[in-house]
Amino acid sequence: MAVRAVRGAVQLERDDAGHMREQVEELLGAVLSRNGLTSDDLISLWFTATPDLRSDFPAAAVRDAGIVDVPLLCAQELDIEGAMPRVVRLLAHVESDLPKSRIAHVYLGAAAALRKDIAQ
Repeated sequence: MAVRAVRGAVQLERDDAGHMREQVEELLGAVLSRNGLTSDDLISLWFTATPDLRSDFPAAAVRDAGIVDVPLLCAQELDIEGAMPRVVRLLAHVESDLPKSRIAHVYLGAAAALRKDIAQ
């Protein structure tokens, strides 16, 4: 079994804790399902959020979903002028038999514009 990194992102419609939790759960669920993974395959999750998101920690959604045995980290994204607002990004380290070329990186909704080269 190899260690793989999976990227993902989602743009929130508003800075609201409930909305953030829904969107982060959807993002993580899509990363898992599109790569044939379960929560047991997770090694660690690293989230970043743009500076305009202050209502909650993205990792709180993962804990609320019952994933309590995976190390999580949240950080603030760089505050770059003109950058897409209200974005949560994810870097997941996972165990997978998939080759790197078959890893499905997941960019939901408007966040697909961030990485058109790898968005699935």
